[in-house]
Amino acid sequence: MSRGSSVYVGLLRGVNVGGKNKLPMADLRSLCEHLGWSNVRTFIQSGNVIFTSENAPKALLLEVAIEERFAMKTNVLLRTASDLVRAVKRSPFAEAERAYVHVAFVSKNVSETVVTSLDHERFTPDKFAVIGSEVYLYLPTGVGRSKLPAYLVRQLKVPVTIRNWNTVNKLAELAVS
Repeated sequence: MSRGSSVYVGLLRGVNVGGKNKLPMADLRSLCEHLGWSNVRTFIQSGNVIFTSENAPKALLLEVAIEERFAMKTNVLLRTASDLVRAVKRSPFAEAERAYVHVAFVSKNVSETVVTSLDHERFTPDKFAVIGSEVYLYLPTGVGRSKLPAYLVRQLKVPVTIRNWNTVNKLAELAVS
């Protein structure tokens, strides 16, 4: 990494899920390099890109580039390497079985008003906790069966993308290595 560069992780929403919004990761890497970012790597097929940049990147820049090149609309949420490490450390569900823990990355911090309006009991045994711009999810019946993620997306009214706990940990690891 060159002097003054920082590591960022781009989290694309709804890419390569259920056969929709197909975006080859090699093409995403190429696009990011074209935008002037370096050390571009991707992790798994669900739209996770790690790169370095001398200037703080704008999610909108990548969103527009994806739409122009691939005719696909998607939200991009950006985090720094330290943001991801902090997200891992702050998990209120660190002791829970990893397979049932997910993180919903939100485009901005959720206001206290919105947080207090959320119904924490409605989806029991599923649980969630909002900490900054992440929503931690514990979904013991599985993410595919839970109605909680869709409820939170509707209530938060801002772009959200969800990653499982193993992916979040691996992205944090890759971002600092």
